[in-house]
Parts: sequence; structure tokens; C-alpha cells
Amino acid sequence: MVNLNKVAKKTKSYEYQLIIMRHANAESGSGKNDVDRELTDKGRKQAKKVGKALAVMSLIPDQIRCSGATRARQTLERMLKYFGDKPNVDYRKSLYEDGTQSILGEMSHMKAKTKRLMIVGHEPTVSSAAQWLASPDSDPALLNVLGLGLSTGSLVILGSDKPLAEWGLREAHLVAVLTPKDCAA
Repeated sequence: MVNLNKVAKKTKSYEYQLIIMRHANAESGSGKNDVDRELTDKGRKQAKKVGKALAVMSLIPDQIRCSGATRARQTLERMLKYFGDKPNVDYRKSLYEDGTQSILGEMSHMKAKTKRLMIVGHEPTVSSAAQWLASPDSDPALLNVLGLGLSTGSLVILGSDKPLAEWGLREAHLVAVLTPKDCAA
């Protein structure tokens, strides 16, 4: 069982934080364009659990960048009610289409006043980006989880004392990998 209080404390020990989340569980693609797939009931519940947990841990993002795909937008919509009016939200087609570079590109545009950025995207992009950013000195068990990919509704938290735009590859500390079940605690 993951101790969310410890995760929150460890996350906040870094001045700058990145939360990368895979969209929640979505319907299978039969008969629909992939970009138009919607969340299932399970996915809606996952998104609520994660949003509530981030709020309870006081890890509400300053900025959110979300894929324009329906399932990612619906995931974020379910979470926003727990975040109040703090986050600035932008939807990006590139987070659906352009892979790992799209996440790194979003980070490179962040001003130093943005302390906590959240990105809602897709596999394999989210776990790949986290792998590229995570320091090899991070917890080996967490690094191994990234190698397996993230299940729907899961998120990765990375931290550094450098502004997000200055993060290099393999420099951030991998703080946690949380599933929706971890967030229900």
C-alpha cells in the first residue's frame, strides 16, 4: 500500500514537479476513430480517484497540458472539480500525435513561475517520457514499472530543483508511480 502522505511530502521537497498521467480507461476502438474513444464507467471512477488524491495531497498543478483526444479530455474534466480554479488548462493535439517530444516540448515552454506541471496523455508516450527524464539514481523498482508502461489512469511524479524548462534527460528524481488503486487509499 502506498502512503500518499509520504508521496506528497517527498514531492514537495522539490521546487519543481512534473505529473505525467495516462488517460483513464476508455472504450475499445471498434467502430470509432481512436481519437474519439470515450471513457468507460471504470475510467470515470479512475479519474475521480486520481483527481481527489492529488487534491488531498495538495499537489494541484499550476499548469495542465492535455491531449485533445476525447478520452484524455474526459479524464481531465473528471479531475478538475477537485482542483478548484487554480490550474491553467490547455489542450494540445501534439500530445496525441507527436510522442515523447511533445511532452519535452511542453516543458521547454514553461516559465520558472510554473512550479507544478501536469500532462495528461497516452501510452507509450507517457512512460517513455518519464523514462527519459528520470535519473538512473531513482528507485530501481519505480524505473522498472516505467519500463512496463503505465496502466490506464496511472501517473508518474518527477521532481527537481531546476525549472521545468531546464530539465535535461535523466536528471529528474522519480518520486512515485501511482495507480488509481493507490489513489483510493
